[in-house]
Amino acid sequence: MSRKSTKFIFITGGVVSSIGKGLSSACLGALLKARGLSVTAIKLDPYINVDPGTMSPFQHGEVFVTDDGAETDLDLGHYERFLEVPLSKKNNFTAGQVYETVISNERQGKYLGHTVQVIPHITDEIKKRIFEAAKGFDICLVEIGGTVGDIESLPFIEAIRQMRSELGWENVTNIHVTLVPYIKAAQEFKTKPTQHSVKELTGFGIQPDFVLCRSEQKLDPAIKAKISLFCNVKADHVITAHDVNNIYELPLVFHEQEFDQRILERLNIWTGEPNLSHWKNILKTYTNPKNGRVRIAMIGKYVELVESYKSLSESLTHAAIANNCKIEITYVDSVEIENLGAENTITKNVDAILIPGGFGNRGTEGKIATVQYARENKIPFFGICLGLQMAVIEYARNILKMPEATSREFDETTKFPVIDWMNDQKNVANKGATMRLGSYPCKLLPDSLAAQIYKQASIDERHRHRFEVNNSYREALSNADLIFSGLSPDEQLVEIVEIKDHPWFIGVQFHPEFKSSPNNPHPLFKSFVGAAIKYRDLHTETRKPIGKKTTASTEQIQIN
Repeated sequence: MSRKSTKFIFITGGVVSSIGKGLSSACLGALLKARGLSVTAIKLDPYINVDPGTMSPFQHGEVFVTDDGAETDLDLGHYERFLEVPLSKKNNFTAGQVYETVISNERQGKYLGHTVQVIPHITDEIKKRIFEAAKGFDICLVEIGGTVGDIESLPFIEAIRQMRSELGWENVTNIHVTLVPYIKAAQEFKTKPTQHSVKELTGFGIQPDFVLCRSEQKLDPAIKAKISLFCNVKADHVITAHDVNNIYELPLVFHEQEFDQRILERLNIWTGEPNLSHWKNILKTYTNPKNGRVRIAMIGKYVELVESYKSLSESLTHAAIANNCKIEITYVDSVEIENLGAENTITKNVDAILIPGGFGNRGTEGKIATVQYARENKIPFFGICLGLQMAVIEYARNILKMPEATSREFDETTKFPVIDWMNDQKNVANKGATMRLGSYPCKLLPDSLAAQIYKQASIDERHRHRFEVNNSYREALSNADLIFSGLSPDEQLVEIVEIKDHPWFIGVQFHPEFKSSPNNPHPLFKSFVGAAIKYRDLHTETRKPIGKKTTASTEQIQIN
């Protein structure tokens, strides 16, 4: 497929960051895919970091990992969940990667002594990467991170301006996502931020074809007409992206405004009507679940920033839809558990407990106490990555009677490292992109709970970690009835653990949340939520919460 046979949709943002460009791009892509087109998506991040792998979750949110081991922006999670296509390192690149490549080329003499400049060398590298990722697809959505006017974004804006000129008007369209705030005191929407944002974009040589308006409520036709007039955009090209109760409702919201049809007309593409039955079924199940509500406690140290666990919360929503129920997630700070105890901190009415991945020593004792609480009280428990390691440490301490058992990550001089460095990680100095990353195979123990859930003998899952279960302790742990139900093909790496005499207790070293979607919920999450329903039904007496909680329900999810 030639460059010109792929149509490009560029998505920029203005006014504020975190406005919902990634989710909006994913939903538009889902609509185009539902019409029979092959669709991919790319995220361009203007920051100078080479990748988000070393960035704090407080600043950047979740790091999403692809099959080929790329640490990427969390928007790739939206793309994969809505498009249901595996993406790769080609689908997310940063200014840091671009500059690193250009400087390396210059050092190798590849520019033949020419002066290396932003134009054309940086912009050419950006365009080259976009074309490589788009190859073979009918449609390529390209999202530029940040907001128009950011200094670091300028090379990306210039690159997409050049592409529009090079590829022709009929092969490129631009969508600008802006905020239309509602001022309660004045009881009206304000369009000035959108007008100024579009003016800023046109100042860089790009006239948007569509304006996607983020707002708390639907915009009435008069407001859209005003934006159309001042921004030089057709009235039916002004689209409202208002807050919704469930993000999987958004494709239907866009389709109702004929967003996908207008895009196809603009790009001169003909297709049949989209098949949206699965999105309608998801919305119907979410709105009126037959099996009521289940409450899941998520134990972590980033509880004040829900974006840190984005794929996890979405995977639980997918599993809830599959189980015809609604999920309420209670985010509990593991440091608070350390101070007050699990029995005084975790609500008495939770139906399951989940410990997600993470790094560092802070809050780990609270997580270990949580594992013990879940194990002894027979509460369904799911440990992911660090969560598996916490489960193994708890088991060693309280079942094997090794009170000093811990991880080498938390105590480099420990005499009882039941969790230790992976062999290929012991001499690694650099922090970025050096963990065990990407998809690896795992074979399952026959007749184990994991094998029953997956319904197959071997699986492939995505990893992001440096530490593993220490094989020196495996025999003792196994003799104490800790089940190693998933191992690497050479049986040197523990991938899944279970315990006997518990309704549902599983720890996994990988990240199953990266391979879940609303139409194909991950089997582990689906089974976990099913176990939570059973636990809830066995404990129907009134239970009141204890202690202070940070709660968030999937009912309250907004576009951003």
